[in-house]
Amino acid sequence: MILNPNDRVVVFIDGSNLYAAIRSLGFDFDYKKLLAFFRDRCRLLRAYYFTALGDDQEYSPIRPLVDWLAYNGYSVVTKPIKEYVDPATGNKRTKGNMDIEIAVSMLTMAPHYDHAVLFSGDGDFRSIVEAVQNQGKLVTVVSSLLTHPPMIADELRRQADQFIELDSIRDDLTRRNA
Repeated sequence: MILNPNDRVVVFIDGSNLYAAIRSLGFDFDYKKLLAFFRDRCRLLRAYYFTALGDDQEYSPIRPLVDWLAYNGYSVVTKPIKEYVDPATGNKRTKGNMDIEIAVSMLTMAPHYDHAVLFSGDGDFRSIVEAVQNQGKLVTVVSSLLTHPPMIADELRRQADQFIELDSIRDDLTRRNA
């Protein structure tokens, strides 16, 4: 990953997208190492983690991670998962998309950073990447082509100033057993 040591960097993590990628790649992701990775290479201003949470659940499997991240240097942005009935099938479905929250944060933080790093492969982010690039910002997208199917949308990969294959930085971001 090419980072200028003087660049002010903000990391934006699409929690569900990153989770799906690391699960598919089969490695034990270390969020503490992610912060160290960027702090060693640039001026990390902030690392955001975005995820939807179920409010009605007594225990959410993601809650311990979200709490840990909030106490260990991440700015955590959450919203409740919405339930709805699919009109076509009548089945109950859930929705917890964080795209708008990520896009708004990328745009509102743009005056403060030189380089945005987006951990997501969602093609819906192509327009916001272009918008912050039009403000003179660099955007690196971290996702994976090696998952089946690939987690990175081709249009997002082409729009980014730099695409980093998540698996290529696996050694820097994997939890080690003691």
